[in-house]
Amino acid sequence: MTEPAPLHPIEKAILTTLTASGENKIGLEELASKSSHSIDQVRRGIEWLKAKELIRTEEKELTRFSLGEEGQTVAKLGLPERKLVNLIRNSGGTIDLSTAAKSLGAEFAIALGRSKKNDWVIVKDDRISLTSKAEEKEPEEIILERLAAVPSIAQEDLTGNEIESLNDLRKRRESFVRIGQSKSVAVGLTVQGKSLATSVNPNEIDAITPKLLQSGEWKSKSLRALDVTSPAPKLYGGRRHPMRMFMDEVRETFVSLGFEEIFGPISQSALWNFDALFIPQEHSAREMQDTFYVSGLRANLSDFKDHIKAIKSVHETGGNTGSAGWQYRWREEEAARVVLRTHTTAVTISYLAKNKPEEARVFSVGRVFRNEKANYKHNPEFFQIEGVMVGEKVNLRNLIYVLSKFYAKLGFNEIKFWPTYFPYTEPSIQTMVFIKETQRWMELGGMGIFRPEVTLPLGVKNPVLAWGLSLDRLVMLRYGASDIRQLFGANLDWLRNLQVTKV
Repeated sequence: MTEPAPLHPIEKAILTTLTASGENKIGLEELASKSSHSIDQVRRGIEWLKAKELIRTEEKELTRFSLGEEGQTVAKLGLPERKLVNLIRNSGGTIDLSTAAKSLGAEFAIALGRSKKNDWVIVKDDRISLTSKAEEKEPEEIILERLAAVPSIAQEDLTGNEIESLNDLRKRRESFVRIGQSKSVAVGLTVQGKSLATSVNPNEIDAITPKLLQSGEWKSKSLRALDVTSPAPKLYGGRRHPMRMFMDEVRETFVSLGFEEIFGPISQSALWNFDALFIPQEHSAREMQDTFYVSGLRANLSDFKDHIKAIKSVHETGGNTGSAGWQYRWREEEAARVVLRTHTTAVTISYLAKNKPEEARVFSVGRVFRNEKANYKHNPEFFQIEGVMVGEKVNLRNLIYVLSKFYAKLGFNEIKFWPTYFPYTEPSIQTMVFIKETQRWMELGGMGIFRPEVTLPLGVKNPVLAWGLSLDRLVMLRYGASDIRQLFGANLDWLRNLQVTKV
């Protein structure tokens, strides 16, 4: 008969073992032993053969007996009556009652009673002597020895007398013997399995090895057929996190538009995070509920004396910018406080202060921190896309054009720009993207032209176009994530099944 499907070597071993046993059914452990495979391999092979209807199995609950901790001790040291016999034998075959009682202690009474019942001893004139029957083992000793030799014994493998002996042991102390339940699996061939087992080719091999080639043995072998329709386990290869992949795509997009990436530290002084952006020191964004301050640290601002002087003047009076400033007393000690950056603008501001470029196109992608409660759309840490363009003739139309191109390259074409307010840009706009699934517009970030109060104290005289965009929301839109926490958590099912493709 033709095989219904290619058989694995384990399946063939099970079929031939069942055929050779000559029995209707054999147990799982016996099948594993005779087929020279492990229990786990045999279980796996049984499931395969059952699916092909080549074998049948029968399961039943078994009551099993095993020794408890006290039972193991008794099996090793002997029951009280056996201890008494050994004591008498070691004393020359006879011993005083008082000596035996002192030696056995609390066990003496039961030891003497059992020994007399078994006709192992006789008592005369306050002395105990052994009889010829003392070498005979009582049933309880025999079953103890049998249980001590194996992990457990099924009730169906015990005789009626052995079960009675076990019950006698339990009457003495229940902890001598444990009673548990287990499943027994018996395996047998179906009619189709019996027919197929006779045609199994023992000379099949999985592959032609160098050894088979050298010996020429391969000529007498045939290659095992493979079932290419059988399901295979799904493998998950290692790959970069979707956030990292998208960040790299953002970098490639800006580079393709002629921009250069810049970097900066996560911890910043309040000078670059707030003051240089013309954000007043009493502004609500600086409060503890919005900002993570690093306790006990102060930034060294000694290298920025000229910048500090100009920034202080702008805050207090407007300096030479034509502004009236914020009209308050600016404090350097507040500017020296260290924060976890609340935006990557701190990186671009310090870049402008250091380089004072007349023309520039730079961007950064980095992690920022805000003291917000985590929920489906907020997280205490997130990623931001920051960038600036510097040039003598750059204007708002250039900014809208560049960012429209940027979003289009990422696959977001339905974009609009909305007027808004930021303390450090004027004019200021925000970008919105249309979500088809919800038929709503979503805000993605803010942008504008840096105010003179920001650029002039840094020594930058040409207009500076600036933007700060949410990276996380773009990732959520790309991959259909409804909860921002998915991007930072360890949801392996989501990460493994995510279709990550470029637009």
